[in-house]
Amino acid sequence: MASATEDPVLERYFKGHKAALTSLDFSSNGKQLATASWDTFLMLWNFKPHARAYRYVGHKDVVTSVQFSPHGNLLASASRDRTVRLWIPDKRGKFSEFKAHTAPVRSVDFSADGQFLATASEDKSIKVWNMYRQRFLYSLYRHTHWVRCAKFSPDGRLIVSCSEDKTIKIWDTTNKQCVNNFSDFIGFANFVDFNPSGTCIASAGSDQTVKVWDIRVNKLLQHYQVHSSGVNCISFHPSGNYLITASSDGTLKILDLLEGRLIYTLQGHTGPVFTVSFSKGGELFASGGADTQVLLWRTNFDELHCKGLNKRNLKRLHFDSPPHLLDVYPRTPHPHEEKVETVETTETSGRTLPDKGEEVCGYFLNPSLLSPECSPTTTKKKTEDMSDLPSESQRSIPLAVTDALEHIMEQLNVLTQTVSILEQRLTLTEDKLKDCLENQQKLFSAVQQKS
Repeated sequence: MASATEDPVLERYFKGHKAALTSLDFSSNGKQLATASWDTFLMLWNFKPHARAYRYVGHKDVVTSVQFSPHGNLLASASRDRTVRLWIPDKRGKFSEFKAHTAPVRSVDFSADGQFLATASEDKSIKVWNMYRQRFLYSLYRHTHWVRCAKFSPDGRLIVSCSEDKTIKIWDTTNKQCVNNFSDFIGFANFVDFNPSGTCIASAGSDQTVKVWDIRVNKLLQHYQVHSSGVNCISFHPSGNYLITASSDGTLKILDLLEGRLIYTLQGHTGPVFTVSFSKGGELFASGGADTQVLLWRTNFDELHCKGLNKRNLKRLHFDSPPHLLDVYPRTPHPHEEKVETVETTETSGRTLPDKGEEVCGYFLNPSLLSPECSPTTTKKKTEDMSDLPSESQRSIPLAVTDALEHIMEQLNVLTQTVSILEQRLTLTEDKLKDCLENQQKLFSAVQQKS
């Protein structure tokens, strides 16, 4: 039986937005949370007791994405008004504005060093901006439909993007070229991101799937079908061992990537969940959706599982069987009424809010993502069956052998990466040789014609 301290717990909730949430992000120190919404506002929540929440007003349409800079001194937001704004996250909320794209902007993402910002848009492009000079650098064009999301790799050398053209593309930021392409989708990916080590990417599919790819060998490692509606967002735990998913079926699910299975299902929201994110330290995560609430959860499970499982489990390289379904519900009900004192920081917007009856997820331009029933979910807690996790004494493979095998697997990964690099170099050499031969043939033909 799982101990109570291992389970994620709903710790707090925040209510202040007037329409569905679209995006959220923790500050680097874990003391603040920024949220974006259909109501055209950004909100900055402070975790100190009785602290004020700041509402940032200025965007003229739905705010689609928000992210703190790595140092926490800037807040970037994207909007359907075709602009990107950089805010100073304080009471005054000063901002600068980029007229970034020719169509709605869907995502913003800072590079890990904070020097660059990537924006993705419905104009089918990704644009990269210099943050020190706050100027445009270059565009990436290869997608044939709206780009929904673009993210930097942890080392900043790559960008991953997903589009409604049903492809996921990997871009080299040095030569500005598309270096890889994944298109194994019935639907399209709503969201994509790198794992903390930068070796894998995970995608949230409109076809209800979550997929994990190894970009070193261009291989699909894991394929989860645990949701009953489209998956809208994912977030890696900083350890890289867990992935949390948010879906239009109204649930959050936590996947153990080492075991290759579902370990928790969290039902706290009423209606579709559009966004989820771990804090930078992984001790908290937050979620938001159509019910306009922000739920703040304490992770708990990572403290106990990370220490034991990291040593005992080999990394799964293939997904062979369906995940074992374990449902865990919040112990405490989440009320729907709480007044939060807010401070507006700029001029008010004249845009009217959608009526309650208006389909909020129409902005996502994929009505099929809405779950057919948006009835309130129960807060009943189901017990977790841990019988399929054998203890150390029950394992047939000794720990020393497991460690040795793990070391071998790491070495094999290095060899695989080396072979992949050699293959790329060989291909480049072959291409150059081919060009040389073609040039020689042209010269020979020209000499023959003259003679």
